[in-house]
Amino acid sequence: MSNGLNRGAMLCLGRRGARWLRGRLPFRAEQRATLVNVKVKWVKDRHLDWAVSRERHLRPALHLVHLISSQPRGRAALRDLATCHRQFALPHANIATFLRRFPTVFRESADPGGTDGPWFSLSHDALRLRRMELGALADAEQDLVDRLRRFLMLTADRSLPLHAIDQLRWDMGLPSDYHLSVVPRHRDFFELVRRPGDERIWLKLVSWDPRLAVSELQKTASSADGDCLAFPVSFTRGFGLKKKCMAWLREWQTLPYTSPYADASGLDSRTDVSEKRNVGVFHELLHLTIAKKTGRRNVSNLRKPLGLPFKFTKVFERHPGIFYLSQKLATQTVVLREAYGGSDLLIEHPLQEIREKYLALLMASQQERTKGDLTKEIEVAGHTGSEL
Repeated sequence: MSNGLNRGAMLCLGRRGARWLRGRLPFRAEQRATLVNVKVKWVKDRHLDWAVSRERHLRPALHLVHLISSQPRGRAALRDLATCHRQFALPHANIATFLRRFPTVFRESADPGGTDGPWFSLSHDALRLRRMELGALADAEQDLVDRLRRFLMLTADRSLPLHAIDQLRWDMGLPSDYHLSVVPRHRDFFELVRRPGDERIWLKLVSWDPRLAVSELQKTASSADGDCLAFPVSFTRGFGLKKKCMAWLREWQTLPYTSPYADASGLDSRTDVSEKRNVGVFHELLHLTIAKKTGRRNVSNLRKPLGLPFKFTKVFERHPGIFYLSQKLATQTVVLREAYGGSDLLIEHPLQEIREKYLALLMASQQERTKGDLTKEIEVAGHTGSEL
């Protein structure tokens, strides 16, 4: 108690007791109020888990779609596709199996010369979706540029190395060659730079736009909220917080809200006000993604650029009413709860709508395979019955 005052203890004393105690402690102690020391139990949310797990094959499938469609004749040899297996997150030997698993998307043909093995092209439905995707990318370019600008505006020096952006490229809907296509078309907003002693290429924001420096939480707030904006909170059915945690959460929601675009260097990282700022940063960052979710490891190297404390990703666990951590797909995916109604995304984006159509096409292959397996079982059963 001599070095700092725990907010949980303050709440147990009540407001009058807390004010009395504050008056008898040094000013420094009030500034060092620590976060409530509780462990929040993780509770499974099957709806949000389904929203994550249903996309298991979507990313590698679209990567292959893009690669095949970029070939001169719209087809590629298996041996060429196999050389890029690391980008697909698939074992080398399983690429052919993966392609054959989805005949509604990929079509196999023999090599006319008979030397290169099988070739793969896109089905008519997949080609149609690819054209729709390219059109959606062109139509949404200004939105894409604005979201990329806002991402850079969240950082302390308005710049990020390309590899840090690449980790969020899929989630933000950026084309794979954004640094070669989108960035050069918008030199009034971006520039590619190298720093002394650093071999990496950085993307730097050329100018600040106050119009964009308004968070999603601020956009939805009413004038009566003032500076103490509260985050939308909901919990999985059956989830229960201890009374101490609920009391802390209610008071924490009434604390001043610091915009993620504002300079937060003056905040003490050990206080609840700073914690609210950290939550606000990730609340805004997830809003910049098109499906309002991303892998926890995708933000692991953003601590310094975003001005966050050590172990900053603990906010996902301390605030299960704002974020959900899904354990599906052998990783941890952070999902913004307010963006989902059950397993349905409530905030649609044109590119996400195209991905949903790709998902439907992939699932059609699975349904055909299941139907085919059932037909075989019936035929086998019928043949066995005739012998009997």
